[in-house]
Amino acid sequence: MFSFLLTWILTAVALILTAYIVPGISIASFKVAIVAAVVLGLVNAIVKPILFFFTLPLTILTLGLFIFVLNAIAFSLVAYFTPGFYINGFFPALFGSILLSIISGVLNNFFISQR
Repeated sequence: MFSFLLTWILTAVALILTAYIVPGISIASFKVAIVAAVVLGLVNAIVKPILFFFTLPLTILTLGLFIFVLNAIAFSLVAYFTPGFYINGFFPALFGSILLSIISGVLNNFFISQR
């Protein structure tokens, strides 16, 4: 249970760092980041596999590069469903999703694997 809560908080911190680094992404508060982390988990668990299934031929045709677009769409959906979390356009969503993956991976690797 502690690992789950720690991952949730680290994802919220990664969202705040991503919003700080990427222009075009803004988060109103840490509470909004916590809610956005929950919505991100739900979107990644429910919506993203469905999108991946329907766009599989396009993903194969682009040799997997379309997954970056799917990540940007999922990241934009999180902003759409979370009040106080805004993304201004496709390219901030694209760069934000890539940076969020990197920051979240580094934070989770550092804090969770240290236990």
